[in-house]
Amino acid sequence: MYNNIFPDERFSLFEERIGYLFKNKKLLRAALTHSSFANEMKSRGVTVPCNERLEFLGDSVISLITAHYIFDLYPKENEGDLTKLRSLAVRDIALSEYARELGMGECLMLGRGEDNPEGRGRRSTLENAFEALTGAIYLDGGLEAATAFVRPFIERKVHSTVASGENRDYKTILQQIVQMEQGERLEYVLVGESGPDHCKQFEVEAHLNHNVIGRGVGPRKIAAEQMAAKEALGYFGYPDCFRDKKAK
Repeated sequence: MYNNIFPDERFSLFEERIGYLFKNKKLLRAALTHSSFANEMKSRGVTVPCNERLEFLGDSVISLITAHYIFDLYPKENEGDLTKLRSLAVRDIALSEYARELGMGECLMLGRGEDNPEGRGRRSTLENAFEALTGAIYLDGGLEAATAFVRPFIERKVHSTVASGENRDYKTILQQIVQMEQGERLEYVLVGESGPDHCKQFEVEAHLNHNVIGRGVGPRKIAAEQMAAKEALGYFGYPDCFRDKKAK
């Protein structure tokens, strides 16, 4: 009965999509099985392993791969900065984005109560499924296979995060530098808004004693201020070790 529920065609298509061929198909089955489906099958007298244990393992594997990558990529950054960057790359929003990119929602085995567009698109469900899939690949092919699967997602996320300045509190750094100079006044001035309400872009300038030392654009005013502060730090010769790093 269990085999009939998971046709080989579903496995083959998904394996092509993720670029990994499982030796042990049971691991893939478990990774794609939500607890709601396992509980539903249990009520019918059929034992079906769900993806919760694999999720636990995959969480640690993803964290290790990410930590190793950014540790090598940014050799001068301190532990606190690396930890923040890692957390942004592997947080639930990021992992669910990776799962959506792979179309995991449509492949999951869900119980009747979850088998709908909302259930298949739920962030926590997709996040857990991506972790479980990583754990399954790790068990099936080792750390090298898991790294080959996860690292492309991590690389793109790390570089987009650094480019956006999301991992750095540039405003605080700039404020600390300015405070070392007596009588200097730093302020942020909103100079423009564009786009519809659901997709606005804000433009902000960083002013030092009324002189423009940085400009920034972002989807929120605070994000634009961070970008303005980041540009302004160049005015002071601030050595941002995260800047302009390329994937290895």
